[in-house]
Amino acid sequence: MTELVADNTADVIVVGAGPAGSTTAYHLAKAGLDVLLLEKTAFPREKVCGDGLTPRAVKQLVAMGIDISEEAGWLRNKGLRIISGGVRLELDWPELASFPDYGLVRKRDDFDEQLAHQAQKAGAKLYERCNVGEPIVDARTGHITGVHAKLGEDKREVTFHAPLVVAADGNSSRLSLHMGLHRREDRPMGVAVRTYFDSPRHDDDYLEAWLELWDRRDGQERLLPGYGWIFGMGDGTCNVGLGVLNTTGAFKELDWREVLKAWCASMPEEWGYTDEHQKGPIRGAALPMAFNRQPHYTKGLLLVGDSGGMVNPFNGEGIAYAMESGQIAAEVIAQAQARATPAQRELALQNYPKVLKQTYGGYYTLGRVFVKLIGNPKIMRIAAEKGLTHPLLMKFTVKMLANLTDPTGGDAMDRIVNGLSKVAPRA
Repeated sequence: MTELVADNTADVIVVGAGPAGSTTAYHLAKAGLDVLLLEKTAFPREKVCGDGLTPRAVKQLVAMGIDISEEAGWLRNKGLRIISGGVRLELDWPELASFPDYGLVRKRDDFDEQLAHQAQKAGAKLYERCNVGEPIVDARTGHITGVHAKLGEDKREVTFHAPLVVAADGNSSRLSLHMGLHRREDRPMGVAVRTYFDSPRHDDDYLEAWLELWDRRDGQERLLPGYGWIFGMGDGTCNVGLGVLNTTGAFKELDWREVLKAWCASMPEEWGYTDEHQKGPIRGAALPMAFNRQPHYTKGLLLVGDSGGMVNPFNGEGIAYAMESGQIAAEVIAQAQARATPAQRELALQNYPKVLKQTYGGYYTLGRVFVKLIGNPKIMRIAAEKGLTHPLLMKFTVKMLANLTDPTGGDAMDRIVNGLSKVAPRA
């Protein structure tokens, strides 16, 4: 951590040192820009997450030069194990030119810290315990020119200045709200809750997803739109949790921690998902999906990761898209900084939302349709009960849900997924 504010002026300020912010700061620093990375807490710090990384996220880690060897504490996984209706299907990650054929597992406190320190090594100035408050706005242009913050344990008031600010401050994104950017209510939201257990299943080499979550109030059984997960951490513990979409009428009524407890109670006792083996409390977090806050650039402010609603609506994955959007934002900013005039720089920055929509817009539109469909209990039941009996269909489904295709070439499944994403509206 940088202890003192030796220089409070930079080319870019990045607010939030999660995966989105640290990736943005890393690529900006590698491009030669002066970057301030402001994190409100101190590392290590906990974040609610499944801790499972798909090949999309692995690719981003490789691009940042992170040591992802087993010797460095990373646990690799081969693919996804799907369980529903008594059927158990193991599907390996696809072999693609664009992505590695393995995923990883790592706890978020350690994971985020590694990314932040990698950004620091690249040249970004990291300030921990730096709680950002209101933006500094040019009264004449309305553009953000910096931020007010409270720094350190003594909460010393400081200001940081830069012509560009990146909001990587998560789902609530106070910085975005101060700049007048509110969440879109027509986009799906999810909730994730999880805890850890000491378990003999800790060294599983597949990420495990259970497609049946039940609401059993009032003597009735309602299938919920979401899934439960069990991810072995390789350290004697398992991350056990669930993710549910807001497309069910029970979304605001149910206590999701109680749903998780009930689900864990249905597991075999020898797996260890019981009170006496639980490590720490059940924690929850929101999952902002499908571009639920826009525009992603306005008046000197760029949104990355959860602040811009980048979570994949198909599967609730956020880390890969946080890191990818951070890399995209950094590339756009670096190109803009090389322009000769303010007007040319602004023109380049206005391209950021367009690149995001070209990259994810069609796919996220398909995801919103998918979310609406599985919000219907009948459709959800059919999908859970019938889908697993067709391995070829499930292979296609994994490619679609995990967004793992080769953009050019690939097999017939890749071409179908890519074709659907291209023709869907990029909203």
